[in-house]
Amino acid sequence: MPTDNRQKLLLIVAIAAVALFAGDKLVLTPLMDAWSARAKRITTLRNEVARNKALVARERSIRNHWNEWQAKTFTNDISMAEQQVNDAIDRWARETGVGIAAVTPQWKTEADEYQTYECRIDAASDIRRLMQFLYRVEREPMALKIESVELAARDKEGQQLSLGLQFSALVLNPPAPKSSR
Repeated sequence: MPTDNRQKLLLIVAIAAVALFAGDKLVLTPLMDAWSARAKRITTLRNEVARNKALVARERSIRNHWNEWQAKTFTNDISMAEQQVNDAIDRWARETGVGIAAVTPQWKTEADEYQTYECRIDAASDIRRLMQFLYRVEREPMALKIESVELAARDKEGQQLSLGLQFSALVLNPPAPKSSR
């Protein structure tokens, strides 16, 4: 094979190799990456559609559950909410015979949609009555969340215990009226 033909063949092979490499890096790989990203996006969208269809199918149940929770929240009238909590604490203490030493309330506004009325109760009694007291707090139909419970012995035999209970009461703020322009 003459040298001139060999050089032309090598030049054609080199150009073809560079063209294939450039085609792979500039065309084929980006297209495959775009196709893969599109397939992932389609899978994500299909999953979201399936999840949202399930939510739509359960809409009535979810709305009923939400309405039940809204009915259990405290009124957004601050003094009335405080009175509701104080009445509940008095009722729990009266029903169980637990002595309440102190009640420390505090309002917290964490978002525009709701606020919490946090309350710490210091009480004392025997283990049986404190268990009944905690049971009553836990079973209260109002929107309460027990944040912490502390028990400590007040005597050497452990017959008299002190209870430190912190809970929060949920108060939903009604949405602000939409201004019409």
